[in-house]
Amino acid sequence: MTDPCRPWHVAILIYPHAQMSAVLGLTDLFAVADRLARNRAGGMPPRLRVSHVGPIAETGRMAVSFDTAARERAEEADERPDVVILPPSLGDPPSGEAVPALAGWLRRRHAAGATLASVCAGGFLLAETGLLDGRPATTHWTCSESFAARFPRVRVDTEKLLIDDGDIVTAGGLMAWTDLGLHLLGRYLNRAAMVETARFLVIDPPGREQRYYTAFSPRRDHGDAAVLKVQRWLDIQDERAFSVGAMAMQAGLEERTFLRRFSAATGLRPVEYCQHLRIDRARELLESTNATVERIGWDVGYGDPASFRKLFLKLTGLTPSSYRRRFGARSQADASAP
Repeated sequence: MTDPCRPWHVAILIYPHAQMSAVLGLTDLFAVADRLARNRAGGMPPRLRVSHVGPIAETGRMAVSFDTAARERAEEADERPDVVILPPSLGDPPSGEAVPALAGWLRRRHAAGATLASVCAGGFLLAETGLLDGRPATTHWTCSESFAARFPRVRVDTEKLLIDDGDIVTAGGLMAWTDLGLHLLGRYLNRAAMVETARFLVIDPPGREQRYYTAFSPRRDHGDAAVLKVQRWLDIQDERAFSVGAMAMQAGLEERTFLRRFSAATGLRPVEYCQHLRIDRARELLESTNATVERIGWDVGYGDPASFRKLFLKLTGLTPSSYRRRFGARSQADASAP
C-alpha cells in the first residue's frame, strides 16, 4: 500500500458454499482492529477497509455486496484490494463451472499486486489458479490426500496451521480464519495492533500448529489386501504387542516382502505406522484420564519416559503435559468452572 492515507483494503471472496460465519467473523475481527487502532491514535481516519466480493449468479460478473468504505467515499467496484481472502467451505472443496472464472479473477488480482490468502478448503480454489504450483501450502488436515492428488505440483504441508509465502498465505482448519486474520494484522498494521485485537477478542495470537489437532488417519484405499488385513489386525491389538514379525505373519508374507509392500501401500514404514497408533492412543488417555505421563507412555508401549516424550513432541508438536493442559477433560472442566 503506497498511499499512507489510503486504508488497507481486504476483499473477502464469497464463492458457492463459502462459510459465511468465517466471512462475517473476519469482517468483525478487522472492524475491531480498526476501531482499536483509531482509538489509540486519537480518532484518525480508518486504517482498514473490508469488502465482500462474489459472482452474480445470473451473469457470473464479480460484484461487491458489502463495503465498509461505502459511507466514507464512493469507490469503484473493481478497485484493486491489497489482500483477497478465500474463506473455508462447509461443503465439498470448490469445483464446478464457477471455478475457472473465479480462478481467472484471482490471477488478475494477484497480477495487480494483491496478496492472496486462503483458509481450509478455500485452498482448493486458490490452487486452481496455478499460483501455488511449486510452492508450500496448507489446508485442513482431513483434505491432505485429496488436495495432493488434485494438485500434485503443490508442496502441501498440513502439519502447519499457517504458511506465509509472501504474496500467498494459506491457513489450515475451519477456524484458522482467526489465525489468518491476526497474522495479516501483524503484517500490514503492526504486532501491537494484532496482540491488542487478540486480547480484546480473547483468542490466541498466531503460533498454533495444525498437528496439535490431527488424528492419525492411515491410508486404507491402496488396494493391497494383505496390508489391509494387517491394518485391521493392528486396530484391535494391544499397543505393546506390535512387531514386524507378527505383522508379516498376519499378512502371510516373507518379512522383506511385507516391509516393501506395507511402505508402498501406507506411505509409512511399519515402525512409523505403529508409532502413530501408539501416540494416538496416548492422546486419548491424556484427554480422558488422570494417569501420569509415565504410566501412559508405558501403557502404549514405551518403557523409557524420555523416549515417549520426545516422540510425542515430534508427532504432535506439543509435550504430553502441554497436550493435556490444552485438551484434557480436567482442563476443560476447570475452564468452564464459575
